[in-house]
Amino acid sequence: MPARSTLAPPSRPVDEKITINIGCVDLGQIDLLVQEGFYANRTDLIRTAIRNQLAAHGDAVRDVVSRKTLVLGIQHYTAADLQAVKEAGEKLQIRVLGLASIAHDVTPKLALATIESLTVLGALHASPAVKAALRDRIG
Repeated sequence: MPARSTLAPPSRPVDEKITINIGCVDLGQIDLLVQEGFYANRTDLIRTAIRNQLAAHGDAVRDVVSRKTLVLGIQHYTAADLQAVKEAGEKLQIRVLGLASIAHDVTPKLALATIESLTVLGALHASPAVKAALRDRIG
């Protein structure tokens, strides 16, 4: 069954923070490029480097997305979406590359009744209670 979802989440998703370890020489080179005006700051250089690598491997990403039948981008589920799935007697297998968002009006009971499995490559936004309820279904 195709995923039932609204077209957009209630608000713009925020960037996710990551932490990396980097050697002093590499960090010094980054700071030099920033100082010389090639980049606005360290984050600008790192984001550019990541985007360049993602673009270089774009064909591989597209192939895997297609093979694993992942939704690419943002997928948002509200209580109304999940209630409709429940009333239809169906369950969702959610697979997202990007952001999967489960609205705060979704109860753990409704999530358990309607979400068979949840695979997210990227970020999952849901209440702590819903995440805890789905813990065994998150792959």
